[in-house]
Amino acid sequence: MLRIEDISFSIEGRPLFERASAVIPTGHKVGFVGRNGTGKTTLFRLIRGELPLEGGEIRRPKGARLGGVAQEVPGTEISLLDTVLKADAERDALLAEAEIATDPNRIAEIQSRLADIDAWSAEARAATILKGLGFSEAEQAMPCSAFSGGWRMRVALAGVLFSAPDLLLLDEPTNYLDLEGAVWLENYLAKYPHTVITISHDRGLLNRAVTSILHLEDRALKLYQGTYDTFAETRAARLAVAEAEAKKQEARRAHLQSFVDRFRYKASKAVQAQSRLKMIARMTPITTPQEAALKKFSFPEPETLSPPIVALDGASVGYDDKPVLKQLNLRIDQDDRIALLGKNGEGKSTLSKLISGKLPTLSGKMTTARKLRVGYFAQHQLDELNADETPLEHIRRERPDDAPSKLRSRLAGFGIGAEQADTTAAKLSGGQKARLSLLLATLDAPHLLILDEPTNHLDMESREGLVEALTAYSGAVVLVSHDMHLLSLVADRLWLVNDGRVAPYEDDLEAYRRLLLDVAPEKARPSKPKPKKPSRAEIAELRQAASTAEARVDKLTSIRETMAAKLADPSMYEPDRMTETEQLQMKFAEVEDGLERAEALWMKAMERLEVALNT
Repeated sequence: MLRIEDISFSIEGRPLFERASAVIPTGHKVGFVGRNGTGKTTLFRLIRGELPLEGGEIRRPKGARLGGVAQEVPGTEISLLDTVLKADAERDALLAEAEIATDPNRIAEIQSRLADIDAWSAEARAATILKGLGFSEAEQAMPCSAFSGGWRMRVALAGVLFSAPDLLLLDEPTNYLDLEGAVWLENYLAKYPHTVITISHDRGLLNRAVTSILHLEDRALKLYQGTYDTFAETRAARLAVAEAEAKKQEARRAHLQSFVDRFRYKASKAVQAQSRLKMIARMTPITTPQEAALKKFSFPEPETLSPPIVALDGASVGYDDKPVLKQLNLRIDQDDRIALLGKNGEGKSTLSKLISGKLPTLSGKMTTARKLRVGYFAQHQLDELNADETPLEHIRRERPDDAPSKLRSRLAGFGIGAEQADTTAAKLSGGQKARLSLLLATLDAPHLLILDEPTNHLDMESREGLVEALTAYSGAVVLVSHDMHLLSLVADRLWLVNDGRVAPYEDDLEAYRRLLLDVAPEKARPSKPKPKKPSRAEIAELRQAASTAEARVDKLTSIRETMAAKLADPSMYEPDRMTETEQLQMKFAEVEDGLERAEALWMKAMERLEVALNT
């Protein structure tokens, strides 16, 4: 159990926590939310002991291993698979010691511990995690140096998931993932066997992978049970009550103050006036929680063009005369809202560059409307901002003839206030940089807006503001995003990029999510007639099957214990018995695998028997 008790902490005189408390039970999956800049990442550093508290105490479970994602995996020549395997420091250390250990007793201890932590299946587990995060089998054998920073962040995430810490702290884990990786991570975290606290503004993850929400607001912490949607409903009700109480108190205060103002200098009423002044002083102000005003975006409106604004006829596109996508027959109208689906590397970015005019066709034809303006936003553009220039200077370069007041008004329309407008880009937060890049991408009132992961670094309120802006926008939108909530609210057409082709995806996003997880939709399953009560002979057969399966489990368990005892015997590690020991270790791994399968069969047999008995 993680206990946060009355903690206080400030940065440069600005308090982030004041007597904040929360208790996270062991094994809980917690989504940690709050406005950007309120101290969520700082709390993680306090939990890890990297910063000293000014007051209070954080008590971690005794002996618990903490884990989080490093800033980036170094670009070494070590393969991705080996990098992830090294993330389990205990396994790595034991294997290294096993190579040099000579004391039979110590060797036996090492082998026993390796068996306890399931070291023999480590490579398979690491490969499964890497595959889920988007790495093919061939890529897993490649060195880290072959991948960019965003992909190395995925390797870092794979490493911490593989090491399976008792307390897993994740800070915006989906920011470097595509939709497929985000869906896989949601499913993985929901089944994770230990405690998870994840900072996230991804509504899908917060609704599917966590069981409670920890909210940071007004320098205090409050734990809500349930998903994000449940939290939002509960908090909205609390806000309404607090606002109503605050209005009542303000009316009462105004009434008392009115009496004081009228009679405080009248001798006959002086005592009553003083009494009311004391009543006003004793009133404890009722403040509504710090409610972020919805940070809206103001997209300029383009004029209407004749449809279609983009048409592809038998087009192909690629690099160095090698096509990535072929036979593209697509059409975009100005009122379209299109989401591009497909695994990483299938060509979503290539298609985006083609329709934005950044890549030419290799064959076929692309026709665009006359006077078509295209706005393009991608995450890499945040890194292309001039670090030494302010947002005001960035926009002035694009609009040198506009008055400073007009430029500042444009910035304010994207949530960049007066203070941020004069701050260099290097000192802006990720969310502020994203807002500036979105402003620059839409400055010319584009008829077609292409957005590649626009919600990374945006907080929940900003994401909702972006949804509103895109809904009201009169141009076409092409979206690539891992944020399924954004896609579900904005997109009305889905295109699947797969195997060198692009085609409409006729089902919905939830069906696509099930496809990624290989889960059959409920509606596709025929309704089953009420089962017939099994006969006594059938029940007897099911009992026999369960008994046989249980006997198999007992037998394999006995064999496993016998082999484990042998492996714990120091004499097994004498030089003349090493071949025998290696063979025993291999058989031990096989028995463990067989035991796992036998237990699964036993459970199924017991479930069938239970169903039969209850029919």
